Amino acid sequence: MPQIKSQMKRVRTNNKKTEAVKSSKSELRTAIKAVLEAVEKNDKATAVVALNNANKLLDEAVSSHIRHKNYAARQKSRLSKLVNTIA
Repeated sequence: MPQIKSQMKRVRTNNKKTEAVKSSKSELRTAIKAVLEAVEKNDKATAVVALNNANKLLDEAVSSHIRHKNYAARQKSRLSKLVNTIA
């Protein structure tokens, strides 16, 4: 454990940031799974709503440097293709 006051604060802030990033990643994965489930059930309306939510979360993850822009672009493309396969 650190003995210096500024190091103690750094440990606390790092832990807060780690928890925030873990929460964001988890929320993003849940949103992606929601799209996949809606596509699996052939529910176009739900899939479109879930896709919009996932796209929003992907954009937020890129802007806050949680995910790389290519990851977000790949996921958006993949999910859009799946949603468009629903007749």
